Amino acid sequence: MSVSDRLSPHVLPSFGGAVDILALLQGAPEEPRDAAFEANLVKSWQRDLPLDPEPFACIAAAVGRTQRQVLQALRHLLREGVIARIGAVATPAVFGASTLAALSVPAEQIDAIAGYISLMPEVNHNYGRDHHYNLWFVLTAASRAHIDAALARIEEATGFAPLDLPMLEAFSAEAALRGPSPRPGMSLEPRQWRLLAALEQGLPLVPRPFARLGMRAGMHEREVIEQLRAWLTSGALRRLGIVLRQPESAIACRAMCVWDVPDEQVAELGRRIAAQAGVSLCFRRERAPQLWPYNLHCMIQGKDKAQVQARCAALVRELGLEAFASSVLFSTRRYKQCGSRYLDRC
Repeated sequence: MSVSDRLSPHVLPSFGGAVDILALLQGAPEEPRDAAFEANLVKSWQRDLPLDPEPFACIAAAVGRTQRQVLQALRHLLREGVIARIGAVATPAVFGASTLAALSVPAEQIDAIAGYISLMPEVNHNYGRDHHYNLWFVLTAASRAHIDAALARIEEATGFAPLDLPMLEAFSAEAALRGPSPRPGMSLEPRQWRLLAALEQGLPLVPRPFARLGMRAGMHEREVIEQLRAWLTSGALRRLGIVLRQPESAIACRAMCVWDVPDEQVAELGRRIAAQAGVSLCFRRERAPQLWPYNLHCMIQGKDKAQVQARCAALVRELGLEAFASSVLFSTRRYKQCGSRYLDRC
């Protein structure tokens, strides 16, 4: 019996993907690339991925293509690094715990230390920035105890104590329309944690991806769809769709802008900042006494560094932020970017 015979659709499970595997094994030619079609996919499906047993078939019907063409285009974009995954983006700190951390390290050691930190499963973002604190990373886990242990390992291994800046509140234009996000650290059942873990790498690019996720989480396809719908409706998930990977050329066109704002003014200013052009993230974070006085953080991006500086200056003028101590930290290098991880609860 040949390899193709052993992997026939009569032998493989019926959750989808058998035809694609056979085509790969048999060397079926791929259809020509269509850059305009791929660009339209990326533009149109960064959110609102159809919560249907066959979401890629729904997309195909909407754009006048076949499901095979949609899946092939997405695979190309994944391989080339244009997109990071097709999946969910969680609202920070709703599931488990997270923190923004930073180190001040000698320039000649930053690559080695960043490499060590990037290997840690708790770390999902790791960037160099042009500041005394020159290495910034986000840790996510199912519990604060797990975060504390990871920070302790970093200090022991590097000899440098990390800043620990947990998020206290998130601000976004979406939240203003939807209402308050769920409280941080929401309680989940074991199979819900397994579903989150299955989502970490994104949806499988097969005709019935929710069925495949269900196999990993011990849930029926229908339950997976309804759980994702509930998390999206509540705001626990910000969106479900194509997640872009920022090109290296754009790294220097992003800056973290921070202010030391009186606590009673943070919520109002945070909501107003989140609504400004070019602002992608806005958070209230804990201060680190004597080390980091800033409690209001946002990310501003633009087509180049000059536009980012102009947007930051305009924001300061329009919102009357001149009176508050501030700092602007431009990104210099991306060491790691991936989805959050919660595997220790599975």
